[in-house]
Amino acid sequence: MAALAVCATVLTGCSRTIEGRAVQEGAGGGGNTEEFTRLLTECDAVADPQIAEAVGAEAVYRGFFGAICRWEGDGPGGVVKVTFNWFETGSLDHERSAAEHLGYTVENTTVEGRRALQMRRPDDPSSCGVSSGASTTGIFGWWVQYQGGGPDPCEAAATLARLTLNLSS
Repeated sequence: MAALAVCATVLTGCSRTIEGRAVQEGAGGGGNTEEFTRLLTECDAVADPQIAEAVGAEAVYRGFFGAICRWEGDGPGGVVKVTFNWFETGSLDHERSAAEHLGYTVENTTVEGRRALQMRRPDDPSSCGVSSGASTTGIFGWWVQYQGGGPDPCEAAATLARLTLNLSS
């Protein structure tokens, strides 16, 4: 008798009526997508030709676009790697703490009058990052790494930060 009660409960729990009508896959409206209209447009904050010019490459090639954006190009001394990140709720204090935890050298700087940080990895003079407060909310950062040497990566990262703020054009 107990087994019959359990079966009846399970069968009753698994049956329900769903309102609406069935439609063929792909025929639905897809719902409201207005909140996603600018998804990943952060990667277009600076145009590819401007990135190439800032790092001294003829051209850059988009790699990964997702939580961060990556490009590679042929720099003056070999491959140059460029990374852009943004954190809508991030802070420069958190960036400093994370960089110091990783053993990076962190210096205060400014980008177009805004507080910013310049970061270098230990024993890697060919890479540098600059993070700044975004023009709306949160923070953004650029990392430039020249493999095989090249110009000052901090200057390239700072140039990209200025272009991102769009105050220099």
